[in-house]
Parts: sequence; structure tokens; C-alpha cells
Amino acid sequence: MHGGASTGWLLMVLCAVSGAYCLLRTRTGTPQERRTARSEALMGFGMAAMAVPAAVLSPPGWAWAVYAVLFGAAALRALRPALRGGHHLHHLIGSLAMVYMAVAMAPAVTGSGGGGHAGHGAAAGAGGIPVLTGVLLVYYAFYVLGSAGRLLPGAAVTPAGGPGAVGRGPGGFGGGTDGGPELTTACRLTMGIGMFAMLLTL
Repeated sequence: MHGGASTGWLLMVLCAVSGAYCLLRTRTGTPQERRTARSEALMGFGMAAMAVPAAVLSPPGWAWAVYAVLFGAAALRALRPALRGGHHLHHLIGSLAMVYMAVAMAPAVTGSGGGGHAGHGAAAGAGGIPVLTGVLLVYYAFYVLGSAGRLLPGAAVTPAGGPGAVGRGPGGFGGGTDGGPELTTACRLTMGIGMFAMLLTL
């Protein structure tokens, strides 16, 4: 990324930890909650892989095709639930954003000998569409601000559910299982920041 290798390492660690936490959440909760946790774990680990500094590991050209196919399949899987709105729609947007970044960075990889890793500071060779990149940046900026707002003291406290209820936020964004809704929201916030940072490299 623009901040250099240290920024890439930090982003990789944060996304990997978030993915690991989401993987732990797949063991508990309702079937829908476990499915959501699996989708978020895939996103976290995928972002962590993209964020490995290029000085340490330059991915082969075919790796970007693998990313595109993997997250394209995740987008297709999220399409039907996304019609119900809420966090399912966010999963669909996230998967499509990963496909977009993989496709945008692939020419840079093949054309510059592997120097175009999305999380690696290869913006000079990136082939993103400015308008689409801008729309995604705006979306993730609002998503990050909304997630951060739900972590503020009193943001998740009780109105509509009666005494002792915990608010989940619009679309169920604040909900979770292991560790409570705050930790789940913090992980989603981390991945939202990571996605915003990666999009800045396009």
C-alpha cells in the first residue's frame, strides 16, 4: 500500500485476526449466523492474503484469477440472500469489490513482473475504473463510520427491545455470537477499514 511494507503487514495481521475470529463464530449460533460467519471469515482471510507485502511474496499472475473466481462464487452465493437486504447485501458488495480489485490488479501483475499486489503499493500499475472505485470508497467510508458509531458507549443500548435488549443496528450489523456484538462489530469495522485501504491503491 502507499504506506509501505509496515502498513501491508499491519493490514494483513488485522484481517487475518478478524478472519480467525469469524471462523470461531462458525461453531455457534443459528445456521444463518454460521453462514454469515463463514462469509466473513473468507473475506478476512482473502484480504489478509492480498495484503502480504510484495517484498515478501509476489503472487503469480494466475493468483488473481483464483481470487476473482473464488469471490465471484461467493458473490453468486450471496446474491439470493442479499435480496432480503441487511448485512447480506453488504456481503454481496464486499465479494464483488474483491472481484473488482482482483481483475483491476491482474494486468499490473502480468505486465510488471508481479509488482501489482492490491495491498502492496502497486497503485501506479493498477487498472481500476475511477468512478467505480470512488463509489466503493464512499460506501466503505460510510460503512466504517456507521460501524464505529455502533461501538460508541450507549450506541447499542436498549430502546426497542425492552429492558436489557441489545440493539443490532441497521440490517443486523451489530449482531454476533462469541464475544458479544461489540467484538463482532469491531471485526467488521476492521475489515471495512482494510477494504477502504485496498481500494485506495487502485
